[in-house]
Amino acid sequence: MERPPEPIPFNRPFIAGRELYHIAQAVLSGHLAGNGEFTRKCQGWLEAQAGCGKALLTASCTGALEMAAILCGVEPGDEVILPSYTFVSTANAFHLRGARLIFADIRPDTFNLDPVSARERITGRTRAICVVHYAGVGCDMEAFGAMTGIGKPILVEDAAHALGAYYQDKPLGSFGALAAYSFHETKNFIAGEGGALGVNDPTLVDRAEIIWEKGTNRSQYFRGLVDKYTWVDIGSSYLPSELIAAFLYAQFEQAEEITRRRLASWRYYLAGLSDLEGSGRIRLPVVPAHCRHNAHMFHLLLETAAARDGLMEHLRRLGIMAVFHYVPLHTSPMGRSLGYREGMLPVTESISSRLLRLPLYYDLTTAQQDRVIAGVRGYLGVK
Repeated sequence: MERPPEPIPFNRPFIAGRELYHIAQAVLSGHLAGNGEFTRKCQGWLEAQAGCGKALLTASCTGALEMAAILCGVEPGDEVILPSYTFVSTANAFHLRGARLIFADIRPDTFNLDPVSARERITGRTRAICVVHYAGVGCDMEAFGAMTGIGKPILVEDAAHALGAYYQDKPLGSFGALAAYSFHETKNFIAGEGGALGVNDPTLVDRAEIIWEKGTNRSQYFRGLVDKYTWVDIGSSYLPSELIAAFLYAQFEQAEEITRRRLASWRYYLAGLSDLEGSGRIRLPVVPAHCRHNAHMFHLLLETAAARDGLMEHLRRLGIMAVFHYVPLHTSPMGRSLGYREGMLPVTESISSRLLRLPLYYDLTTAQQDRVIAGVRGYLGVK
């Protein structure tokens, strides 16, 4: 009896190089708490490669976003503009500070925050605009740069998908006053959990370190700037352990190879499915010419929600885990409690109901991709 093929997961964590060696080195160093040698190495890599002025490693991207909200000076009654098509952490970070969340619609091509929709929502109460670089494809940073800055709302980049991606040859995460990165196991560079805050406004660096160190001036103490450290501001325990940093640094050491392999898989999907786009039954990812993406995600856009759900179930029966993405925050129970309802952001709602993500991870093989491609084509009735 023929055995069924091995299931293809949507994502699979991976070891790319010296992860386990670095973890052992961290243990042997006698320093496993945060802000040790590997934390500093990761931060230095981010500052050099991601173009952020100051990087602070965090236990999650959620923590980095919460730090960003504090550094923006968000107070109850302030407004923050953001997409509804994003992970809940983007909204929670500002909601926890008392902000009024102003959801704007997304573009129908890149699924990024629509500058026109965002601009229409700016008021005298707008404290910040938080853009999300969906699938590692950059938002229109020229448009958002014109809306933000001195005397205007603060620009925050949710770059959870975007490390290693560029807008006009400048790294995503280096445009806003603040940027948040993710190293969750579903991201391009992983540590299980983990994140980082990029601080590009030099006037925010000192306070960022204090918030990062539980509201104390501990970092200044270790640099010899004060003779003792104490509680000076609000903050929390945002630092990750050295075990997380050690694993992550090994991933950074292999960043070029990780990105090369992901891009190869992304392009393989594109080559195997591109002829289907002309039928009008499916749409492939859109990457504007001025954007250089990082192959964070390969998604399909189906004609209808029923077609998307049907393809997802068809692939599941073939042992292939393809998944939808965000449920719009404005239609969630929490979003409804804030006064939102269906029909308010039509592009967001349409895209959310029709989008399907295909498996994409570091050691995905072309043989596995051939199965995925055959499954999609079979569902659409195309050989």
